[in-house]
Amino acid sequence: MARSMTGFARVSAALGGETITIEVSSVNHRFLDSSVRLPGQWAMVEPALRAVIKKHLSRGKINIFVRHGRGAGMTLPVRLDPERARQYIGAAKEIMHLMRSTDALSLNTLITLDGVMTTIEEEPDTDEIERVLCAALENALEQLNEMRSHEGNALTSALTMHLESLEAAMQEVEEQAPTLVAAYQERLRSRMEEINAEVGVKEERLALEVAVMAERMDVTEELVRLKAHIEHAREIISMDGAIGRDLNFLTQEIQREVNTLGAKLRGVDTCRNIIEMKSEVEKFREQLQNIE
Repeated sequence: MARSMTGFARVSAALGGETITIEVSSVNHRFLDSSVRLPGQWAMVEPALRAVIKKHLSRGKINIFVRHGRGAGMTLPVRLDPERARQYIGAAKEIMHLMRSTDALSLNTLITLDGVMTTIEEEPDTDEIERVLCAALENALEQLNEMRSHEGNALTSALTMHLESLEAAMQEVEEQAPTLVAAYQERLRSRMEEINAEVGVKEERLALEVAVMAERMDVTEELVRLKAHIEHAREIISMDGAIGRDLNFLTQEIQREVNTLGAKLRGVDTCRNIIEMKSEVEKFREQLQNIE
């Protein structure tokens, strides 16, 4: 099943006394380009997270944000440094004496001074952090791919519709081609007969020129290749996995055949159909840019 490259997912998980939230968003990109933003103390698990990304995605610009916060009522132990407090108090008394002031250092001010009161943080469990974050990311990427698959269904329906319109215009060109070639041959023969009447040209020369022009206007090979490309595109669209690159290369081949048809056939109705074919190819290409 084809997938879009656009999507979003958010997952929360518990890590000790904390709640972590992982947000994943993706947009279209030619290759897989991932950006992972982690709290600084968890930077060591980034390689593991990138490995998870590669397992689930093959193309797209991926942005991953990891946030964390402590649960309600969760507090860290507090430690008092008595020696640091005594130093601040002694320094405050000395300043009071120098300035002959009666303003004493208050308790509220003292406990805010650097180093007097500190929180005690436990040493992080790297293995547990990696396990929880990777599991949460797996969940988020599964949700992301579910959204991308849903959008991918809509995109493949649009691609199929453009192929059908392209094929319909091609069939009209195929029906018109023999008439165009015959009419052009007749005009060329008439014109060369006029020239022959004036300057004299051998009949063999006339026949050769008509045959050469008929060969140049023959679009049988282009139509056969174009039909094969359209059928191949349908096969790729029905496949699972990443199909964007294959379709992109095939679209270039389709465009080449349509351009050749336009160069060889110049009838008014045919030109209209060629323009329509080029338009459908361009619409197909635009929709294709968001397919993984």
